[in-house]
Amino acid sequence: MITVGEGAPAAAFEVINDKFLRVNLGGATPGSSAPLTQVWMKMGTMVAYTGEMKFEREGMMEHGFKHALKKAFTDEGATLVRASCAHPGVPAQLLLADEGKSVVLLRLTGDAVVVNGNDLLAFEPNIKHKVTMMRKISSIVAGGLFNVRLEGHGFVAILTHGRPITLPVGAELPPVFTDAEATVAWSGNVTCDFHTDVSFKAFFGRSSGESFQMKFVAPPGSHGFVIVQPFEEHPPPPPASSSSSAGATGDIISGLCLKA
Repeated sequence: MITVGEGAPAAAFEVINDKFLRVNLGGATPGSSAPLTQVWMKMGTMVAYTGEMKFEREGMMEHGFKHALKKAFTDEGATLVRASCAHPGVPAQLLLADEGKSVVLLRLTGDAVVVNGNDLLAFEPNIKHKVTMMRKISSIVAGGLFNVRLEGHGFVAILTHGRPITLPVGAELPPVFTDAEATVAWSGNVTCDFHTDVSFKAFFGRSSGESFQMKFVAPPGSHGFVIVQPFEEHPPPPPASSSSSAGATGDIISGLCLKA
């Protein structure tokens, strides 16, 4: 996996001024065997484009019933839009940005990366993506049930508050512990778990950072990484239920998802 520096041309993806991602569609680009005709992007991140394009929101059932349940009963995770050239073969450019966050490019070469759902900006369409769920109660307190696992070949653009750092994870190295609200992404081959250094009695009223951490270890003989940002990103509060019965239904279906 390769992290591409600011402003460096990356096939169809280019980072501009640290804050913008420019996606070159419909024309030949450096390092690409075929023109990119479409791209997956986070909803609400288009700031400008040239040429004619069309945008289609990801369908609820596009990845199966379990995926639809996860999307329907939470406002977390990535809501994705497919952007494509309106006229195949006619070049177009798309500019993406999100709340002034920095844009970082990763290149997948057959491996996988897991990204916090709110920190995923865009990725090439040939990359497989799947919503994954953090299953322990500490993940709820830490601020995120849903992440997106991406696997294959191509570029992925992620979002960070400020310039992130990459921490190595290796079988011969000590475990890496991070604040869940500062953790942006990690390689798909490492094991992620949750760790606490306080008793359950002291659980309530504490922030996640010092009390709860994410723990990363690598399988024997392997190496990976974790990307963290210099900012603790607190999630929005969960939406209020319109009625007690609706809340109960959501709890039941969420429980089914947790067992999936």
